[in-house]
Amino acid sequence: MVKIDARSISRTLADAGSWRAIVLHGEDTGLIRERAAQAVRLVAGTTDDPFQVAQLDRETQDRLEEEATALSLIGGRRVVWVREGQDSLAPLFKRVLETDTETLIVIEAPGITARSKLRALAEAHKQVASIACYPEEGRALSQTVTDALGQAGVTIDRDALSWLMGVLGSDRSGVRGEIEKLVLYAGENGRLDLQAVQDCVGDAGGNSLEDAAFSALCGNRMMADQALERALADGANPVAVARTVLGVMVRLQKVAQGVQDGQGRAESIKALRPPVFFKRTAAFNQALDRWPLAALAAAARETQAFELACKQSASPDMALCRRHIASLCTVRKA
Repeated sequence: MVKIDARSISRTLADAGSWRAIVLHGEDTGLIRERAAQAVRLVAGTTDDPFQVAQLDRETQDRLEEEATALSLIGGRRVVWVREGQDSLAPLFKRVLETDTETLIVIEAPGITARSKLRALAEAHKQVASIACYPEEGRALSQTVTDALGQAGVTIDRDALSWLMGVLGSDRSGVRGEIEKLVLYAGENGRLDLQAVQDCVGDAGGNSLEDAAFSALCGNRMMADQALERALADGANPVAVARTVLGVMVRLQKVAQGVQDGQGRAESIKALRPPVFFKRTAAFNQALDRWPLAALAAAARETQAFELACKQSASPDMALCRRHIASLCTVRKA
């Protein structure tokens, strides 16, 4: 059983060529894609040469066996890179593993669960690496950001990093995109203070996820739907949507609770860490005007239930996601 623990992932990917196959699963679609590309590039030397890398999507996965047994026309080891791997792929994958072939199989399978047949097959085979990819949070995410900036010789002030952690989503592709923007903004061996980070990142990722959350909580269904679709198109997954919505609600609850306890709203908002981004101030106040504390608590519980449903569901999580965002346009009855 080759289930790779978190401490061994970097070493496993650095030695990708020693495996028959690598199956990447979990909630962070951006991290899955990043690690898959890393493995493909290491073995094939490229990610986009069709003679060395066969890319299969959901519609072409039935060619897995054919591509896995094809010979390289220009020498070197071929890679079959499968996107959107599902349990339906398990029988074909099993046959490939029983076949004598040098081709490396890399499978992105973000939707599979712990009980998945594909995952069980991967974890039971001695020559297959099964790698879980989950969103980074807290200290781990902070370390990823500082390490990536450090590789470009860029330093970031503590208060700037704290603010950035508050607005960054947890999806790896979004995080990487913001880091690249910050590196370009700072320049080689540059330094980022709070103002520089706010000017560069804005509300992080256009933050389409936060756009969707605030638009819904402010009752604007059309803008909420549009922002959600942008986020999903950029690779955000429903679990990331749930966590972003929950993060917004927790901050709203803190302020609403402060007001209920006799504190002024402006004072309660000012006490939030990280602070509310200035472009969000109007929406933040509008959401507070619409949502009583008890209603926010009820919606937060529903959002937690939505996240759990996404993790337990094999496929309709996108539908659940759209339905939940739409439901937040209506204030709950306390």
